[in-house]
Amino acid sequence: MGIAERKIRQKEEFRASILEAAWLQVLSDGWQSLSIRKIADAIEYSIPVIYNHFENKEAILLEFTKEGFEKLADTLAEVKGRHLEPAAQLEAMAHAYWDFAFEHKEYYQLMFGLGIPACDRVNQIAEMKQMATVMISTIKEAIAMSSRKDTDFFLKYHTYLSILHGLVSIQMIQKEGKPDESKKMILQDAISGFISSLVTV
Repeated sequence: MGIAERKIRQKEEFRASILEAAWLQVLSDGWQSLSIRKIADAIEYSIPVIYNHFENKEAILLEFTKEGFEKLADTLAEVKGRHLEPAAQLEAMAHAYWDFAFEHKEYYQLMFGLGIPACDRVNQIAEMKQMATVMISTIKEAIAMSSRKDTDFFLKYHTYLSILHGLVSIQMIQKEGKPDESKKMILQDAISGFISSLVTV
């Protein structure tokens, strides 16, 4: 391995150690507690060294946001692939979204900390757009199979995401941990109504 390659590898390893220290801090004390100083103390380096790799704390948060949306997009795509009919795909994806939110609460709270992302932000972050694409493509397929082919797919996407994010947010505010199955019945009821309105022929 040459000197240049070694430097690149060392930089990548140090960057990974920063993110690992930040993640452990989040798991221990939450996103609000995250700070460059605490990360520097954890890995026993000076604060300026951290800034050589990340411009600020927001840059670190953005890395985790991208990672979270990538994980969610992969989850939705994998679940979608288990079903053939768009209606079944939308239902399965809704449950997978719910499970992801409570099994990866730290990611979810950062990803949607300020509510549903605006369209311009979705287009700026590839991982976020990947998640939206899985949802939108399935909704388009459902519309194509219905008698209402002029249905506004973008409106339906926002309705779908609003149902999912809204119900998850309510549960996160009300209690700690993953809610029991009785709470998931509310999700099922809401999604069944959404799908019924979408695929009516």
